[in-house]
Order: sequence, then structure tokens, then C-alpha cells
Amino acid sequence: MPVGTLEVLLISAKGLENTDYLCNMDPYVVLTCRSQEQKSSIASGKGSNPEWNETFIFSISEGAKELNLKIMDSDTGTQDDLVGRVRIPLDPVYHERSLPATVYNVVKDEQYCGEIKVGLNFAPEERSARNYQMEEEDYGGWKQSSYM
Repeated sequence: MPVGTLEVLLISAKGLENTDYLCNMDPYVVLTCRSQEQKSSIASGKGSNPEWNETFIFSISEGAKELNLKIMDSDTGTQDDLVGRVRIPLDPVYHERSLPATVYNVVKDEQYCGEIKVGLNFAPEERSARNYQMEEEDYGGWKQSSYM
């Protein structure tokens, strides 16, 4: 599995199911990759077609297979409402290094409830064989041991 840095460009959403009945909803996105979680700004009053144009950086380690997005509606005085979820597999960006802005379906209770546009870039962590050898020597290989 790759190790490196994942850059996520959260662009916009459209056709989201409005969870506020009397006014436009205030959507935001919670992005999760394994144990790392980040939150977008709240698109106040933007309703079903918000724009964020925000960038998020995740450190990728062994076993990171997907990026999870949870679209929420910020509510004052009550608990925020779930608008929908998106699961983005990371294998394509590991191989391509960069995926242009792509539209993903937002789903809630196995029902389509809008779409979200996200771009992905992956920068692998490079470890050359030469650096690896030097690390081994620094930690006490046969060259550093002495027996008398």
C-alpha cells in the first residue's frame, strides 16, 4: 500500500436534498481518511447547490483504502442533519497520482440524494534504497559494532 500525502479539493455539490423545510440549508462536509478527520466551512444559506473550493491534506499510511465524505446541514439550536454520504476509493489516485474534478453520487439510506464534485492528488513518499542503507548503518549495523 502507498504511503504519502493526499490532497483533496472539495469543489461543490448540487441537487442535494434540502433538510431545512422553511429556509435554505447550511451544508458542510466532514472528510475522513482512516482516523484523520477534517471539516469544511459551512456554506451558509447556499441550500442544495453549495460551493466550497477548499483544499484538505491527509497523511496516507498503510491500509488507507477510501476517503469518506459526510455531508451535513448545520442547524442552530438542534442537532445537525445528515444530508448524505460518499465513499471514494483511493486506488485510482494511487496509480494515476492525480484525478481531475470528478462528480460522485451522494447517498442516504441507499437512495441517491445529489452529487458532489471532488478532485484528488497523491504525492507518494519517496524512500530510495541509498537512504535506506544509510538508516540501517545509523542504527548499529556490523560497521558500528565492536567486539573485544
